[in-house]
Amino acid sequence: MDFVLSGAAACGACLFTNPLEVVKTRMQLQGELQSRGTYQVYYRNVFHAFYTIGKVDGLAGLQKGLMPGLVYQFFMNGVRLGSYAVIESSGYIHTNGRVNALKTTVAGAVAGVVGAVMGSPVYLVKTHLQSQSTSSIAVGHQYKHQGMIHALAAIYKQHGILGLWRGSSAAVPRVSVGSAAQLSTFSSSKELVTDLQMFPKDSFLVALSAGMISSVVVVLAMTPFDVVSTRLYNQPVDNLGKGQLYKGFADCFSKTLRKEGLLGLYKGLGASYFRLGPHTILSLLFWDELRKLYRQFR
Repeated sequence: MDFVLSGAAACGACLFTNPLEVVKTRMQLQGELQSRGTYQVYYRNVFHAFYTIGKVDGLAGLQKGLMPGLVYQFFMNGVRLGSYAVIESSGYIHTNGRVNALKTTVAGAVAGVVGAVMGSPVYLVKTHLQSQSTSSIAVGHQYKHQGMIHALAAIYKQHGILGLWRGSSAAVPRVSVGSAAQLSTFSSSKELVTDLQMFPKDSFLVALSAGMISSVVVVLAMTPFDVVSTRLYNQPVDNLGKGQLYKGFADCFSKTLRKEGLLGLYKGLGASYFRLGPHTILSLLFWDELRKLYRQFR
């Protein structure tokens, strides 16, 4: 049940934050491997990107990749948060009745790796669909998928089963770093807010406050990995399924740093916070509340 509740919580958050995921993906692909000032800027900031995509691609353009997004959130976060809930309820993350920072970080990272590997094929398709746009505002490589099922079938037909896991070398560090940061800070922040007695012990405001603290840490830790992940998933490939721009995670990281500088690894930081912030807050809040409800009616 922990896995189902975790997946449902993540899907609830995804419905609200998917347009921000579209904006974030486009901003991370803009000016790929080009020095600042040498490429056309279609998206100046989060708000301008929202306006541009809505105007050119229509409102439906802001919900591109929603179906694979929901499937990814249900399975990846279902496994990730569900695994963490099992580890938490076993008492592993506590030492002498208090949350242990190292143990929560390790538990969060392990749960994240399991979730990332399982959800990688759907995340690959989601990235392809969200980068697809009208040619006048297109950034990154443009795939021609007609939907989630068509994309999965086309990739499998061209590159086999391993082709569906292309880019997972970036997904594992991305999700494990983000997961470790999110779950360790969420558990510690929840304990801190409870100790300060700012709200009643079982109030949803405890989880909401902890989620807000956690979201800042997650965005700062995860954005460079997120940029690399988006680019590896979206790069064009040859007939053998090998990337034409990057050989793997380390190659993409070093090329981006060399060509675009440190700021290149933080492209779309504002969009990342506007997307990851609310998503972190909402998914952790829904997760906490659904688990409380389940315990009440069990």
